[in-house]
Amino acid sequence: MSVKAKIGPSILNADLANLAAESKKLLDNGADYLHLDVMDGNFVPNLTFGHPMVKSLRNKIKTAFFETHMMVQNPEQWISPMADAGVNLYTFHIEPVDDVYKVSRLIQEAGMQVGLAIKPGTKVADLEKYISIADVVLVMTVEPGFGGQSFMADMMPKVEWLRQNYPNLDIEVDGGVGPKTIECCAKSGANMIVSGTAVVGATDQRQVIKDMRDVVQSYLK
Repeated sequence: MSVKAKIGPSILNADLANLAAESKKLLDNGADYLHLDVMDGNFVPNLTFGHPMVKSLRNKIKTAFFETHMMVQNPEQWISPMADAGVNLYTFHIEPVDDVYKVSRLIQEAGMQVGLAIKPGTKVADLEKYISIADVVLVMTVEPGFGGQSFMADMMPKVEWLRQNYPNLDIEVDGGVGPKTIECCAKSGANMIVSGTAVVGATDQRQVIKDMRDVVQSYLK
């Protein structure tokens, strides 16, 4: 299997007033990428930050891999600004989008990788026809919009199905994932792990990141 275990802290749980320093600390402590939660107050009932902040962060952190998780009603609108901001992986929800192929093509043309995300209520079958154009598939393990929710273990059959049918796909999970739930995710076949509070708020970030990555890697062998 060619997929690798990767841990991507969600910076929404960090001190946003000191975001560059907090992000650098996470990367220095072994984070493989940064997961940036963009919410529009429409697709989800919360509002976070947009491309100006992402661009400011990129100016301070030149080489790290940035994923934007676009919890927005119209992901097409933000492709160009996010590409300009230095985003590497543009992950959007398929639920509000009429033409997933078109949006994915525009993302690729803008020089970014394509991530396709589904909410807990969305069947993995709704995603299947688009998997060939995806670099990453994100299975939400909480309802998107707010941090600190409990992990939904009943989402794992989606991950298992994806891994069985697409052994080389990068499969990401996001929501309530930490040391207590990592084994469940790893056993199901997830290799990209978004973790918020469990990593960002840890006394020893380096150890938590290493421990979670080791668990995931053990199931990828």
